[in-house]
Amino acid sequence: MSKRHELTDEQWERIKDLVPPERSGGRGRPAKDNRMMINAIIWVLKTGVPWRDLPERFGSWNSVYSRFYRWCKRGIWEKIFLELSKDQDHEEYMIDGSQALVHQPGAGGKGGPKNKESAVPGEEIPPKSMP
Repeated sequence: MSKRHELTDEQWERIKDLVPPERSGGRGRPAKDNRMMINAIIWVLKTGVPWRDLPERFGSWNSVYSRFYRWCKRGIWEKIFLELSKDQDHEEYMIDGSQALVHQPGAGGKGGPKNKESAVPGEEIPPKSMP
């Protein structure tokens, strides 16, 4: 079962062959598995937090960012996006506000009663111009 902002098992099965194989052996610490790294990157991108605020359960933020950057340069994210965008689950929509039409009062047009009531009880607000 996947958590919020993480890949489902079905999504992982579809993209696991698109990412570079995990290296084993060699010097230094063993690398985190690719699925954990992708989940960490998705978490940062969906929540909008700075890389340094990545939760510790994902490992070092610098390691996650480094892998994100390397995969960007190699075009791996584009391949992942193209594969996962084949299923249109309608999970997220975006609306371009420059094309959204609203009625006049919703667009800041003048509306409401002509003579507004005063905050002081019993006192009338005089009209701004004479008839």
